[in-house]
Amino acid sequence: MSEDDLQAFLNHPLTMFASDGGPRKPGEDMPHPRSYGNDARVLCRYVRELKFLTLEEAIRRMTSLPAQIFRLKDRGVLKAGAFADIVIFDPEKVNDPSAFDDPHHYAEGFSDVIVNGTLVIRDGVLTDARPGGPLRMER
Repeated sequence: MSEDDLQAFLNHPLTMFASDGGPRKPGEDMPHPRSYGNDARVLCRYVRELKFLTLEEAIRRMTSLPAQIFRLKDRGVLKAGAFADIVIFDPEKVNDPSAFDDPHHYAEGFSDVIVNGTLVIRDGVLTDARPGGPLRMER
C-alpha cells in the first residue's frame, strides 16, 4: 500500500484504526510490525510527526468510533457508568520501533492499561490481572 493511498483512507472520518495482528511472543515468527505497534504508529507518525490528524481525532477513531460502529454499549468513552478501559501514554514519547525486518519490539510511550477498571499494565509491567473478556454487540 502506498503512502498516498494510506493517507487517502486516513482522511475519511469513518476510518477506524485497528490491527488484525494477534498477540505475539517476542522473537517467534516474523509478524507484520503493526502486530506490536499499530496505534503507536498512528499516534507517532500521523499525529505527532505529519500532523495529518489531531490527537483527539486519532483517539476517537481508536475508541468511540469502533464502539459505536460495532454497537459495544458503554465502551470507547469516558463517562459515568461506562466500562473503564483506559490507556495512559505520553504523546511526545509514543513510538513504534518495529520494522518489517525486525518486528519484535513493543510500542514505546505507553505506561498503564486499565481494563474494566483494573490495572493490567502498571508502569510498563504486565500485572497478573485478567479482567477482560469477549464483547457482545448490543441488539
